[in-house]
Amino acid sequence: MSFTIPEEVTSRLNRSELAVPGSNSALFEKAAASKADVIFLDLEDAVAPDDKEQARKNVIEAINDIDWGNKTLSVRINGLDTPYMYRDVIDIMEQAGERLDLIMIPKVGTASDVYALDMLCTQIEAAKGRKKPVGFEMIIETALGMQNINEIAASSKRNESLHFGVADYAASTKARTTGIGGPNPMYGVLTDIDGDIPRDFHWGDMWHYAIARMVVAARANGLRPIDGPFGDYSDPNGFKAQANRAAILGCEGKWAIHPSQIGIANEVNSPSDAEVTKANRILEAMEEAQRDGKGAVSLDGRLIDLASIRQATVLVDKAKEIAAAEG
Repeated sequence: MSFTIPEEVTSRLNRSELAVPGSNSALFEKAAASKADVIFLDLEDAVAPDDKEQARKNVIEAINDIDWGNKTLSVRINGLDTPYMYRDVIDIMEQAGERLDLIMIPKVGTASDVYALDMLCTQIEAAKGRKKPVGFEMIIETALGMQNINEIAASSKRNESLHFGVADYAASTKARTTGIGGPNPMYGVLTDIDGDIPRDFHWGDMWHYAIARMVVAARANGLRPIDGPFGDYSDPNGFKAQANRAAILGCEGKWAIHPSQIGIANEVNSPSDAEVTKANRILEAMEEAQRDGKGAVSLDGRLIDLASIRQATVLVDKAKEIAAAEG
């Protein structure tokens, strides 16, 4: 290991993150009763310009009055380039109680964006005597944000997670797609010509690079990498496939833009019983090997070593965290 060890942020379950429009207060109680680990009340894209002020009032009332249980509660504010952002932050931080855990910052482009919000939140917390500092979730959804992702990830002690905003990222990079997440039938490779044998076309994941880069930046700074929305909520299999791809790359959670996606996100981002059993067997085998003075040992015909301990520990710890949260 390097002498520089990333400092892990506040530990939170973040398998599923449910988006709830701030303009639709009828959904708040349902969201609070859902199985989502994190809920973000949205003041940005899901709210029309004429509804921004009322949505802000709805969200403040909901934070104060609704029992959110043990869920992590976040608010997505409007962008720093809009006339709504400053009032979002001031009103929510001054009028909402200590129940608020996080602020989600959309379309983060530079570390200075985060610094500006950090300064404003710090001043409000000091002035109002807030006891619990608010953390930051940051959405990477522009080419500028992806270019500066390393600096953004390291920009504030409030930072907790990076999220991939696939739709706006596609627009920013002028990608040839109108979908929100998932594969594209034109993104793939054709096998070589081999006589008269039909050539196969293998689909690829056009978001692989962006998500992998986000994961590296997040993990290098102790943050949680979270995959963003999958727009077709009538396609649970497509959602699960995208969630699995992101999880394999290192994401620990995914957005749910519809309640039907919550259970799938929780399932994908939870270690299975078989995985936990295998992880425990690895830890037991390595413990025995270390007692015998060995640094590596064979288990089920495969080599396991000290790196295997770190991998297994991650799975076992996650299983314990989930069990504790679910009682």
